[in-house]
Amino acid sequence: MSAIGDVIHTLPAANALREHFPSAHITWLVEEAASGIVKSHEAVDRVLVLKRERWLKGLAGTSCLESVKGIFRFAKELRDTTYDWVIDFQGLLKSAMMVSLCRGKRKVGYNKTREFSYIVLNDRMPPFDMDKHAIFRYLNLIQHLGVNTRGIRFNIPIGETERSNVRSMLRQKGWDAQSVISINPVAKWDTKLWPAENFSRLADMLIEGLGCFVIFTGNKADKKEITKIISKMQNTCIDLSGQTDLKELAALYDMSRCMVSTDTGPMHLAAAVGTPVVALFGPTAPWRTGPFGEGHEVLRTGLSCSPCFKKTCDSVACMKHIAVEQAFGAVSRVLTKGSIK
Repeated sequence: MSAIGDVIHTLPAANALREHFPSAHITWLVEEAASGIVKSHEAVDRVLVLKRERWLKGLAGTSCLESVKGIFRFAKELRDTTYDWVIDFQGLLKSAMMVSLCRGKRKVGYNKTREFSYIVLNDRMPPFDMDKHAIFRYLNLIQHLGVNTRGIRFNIPIGETERSNVRSMLRQKGWDAQSVISINPVAKWDTKLWPAENFSRLADMLIEGLGCFVIFTGNKADKKEITKIISKMQNTCIDLSGQTDLKELAALYDMSRCMVSTDTGPMHLAAAVGTPVVALFGPTAPWRTGPFGEGHEVLRTGLSCSPCFKKTCDSVACMKHIAVEQAFGAVSRVLTKGSIK
């Protein structure tokens, strides 16, 4: 339902369902922020968009009545179909609430999940090994339903419109068809952040040492941090933070030779379109949620306290001790290996 990375990790399951049941009707319930990845996807017939954050803000502000109307319209839409299967990939209280509202014969998910979300299910699977990649956790759910899951495909829906839009934006900002390296430097957790000056130095090294054009990406909330990074640079780059939708961002990563990122949703988007990723990991576990596939490089300091999965830390040594030279070397190796697409 939510988190860009989680939605991307569920795409192989949707593709497997479509391949196994080519004439089935598949509805995907997703929150607004990640809906761009699912809309127009070839595996999905219908997308129900849960505007949860918008409604919560409205209920607490001046648009309370509109939010209430929106919630009731959505509930009516959610219940207008009786599904054969309702699959809860998320396994949280918010997804359980949606599952309970759905009309469905068989409600499937993992047992003993967080927030007691499993109580609304009538088909509970044994808990999955959390040290395996999230993609396998989601595929395991549909294997339980008898679906063949050979091959892992994402099929991010990128059209020529998105590609053209990205090229146009870049040209307006001074790009002249040089090789592109994208950097997504911000994450929601403070403990996932790499120092701003490190990204500044790395970007300069990539421009001077590899002759690449560097493009920074992020959402509108990331712009302040990215502006800070760019202000410390010696060379020219492009800031596209807050200027692309998810499919345009996917198009940008698709045209990039490499993508450098903290552990965040855009990292998974780049990996899903087949672009090699250099990922900086500290408090989280790359074997669980790292860039999926071959050809990527994950940088970690290997401290005994990592991964801790904590959102706050006094030292954040696991991230600070990743050297700029390490990151530059990883990008150089990735580029030497060539494309993984």
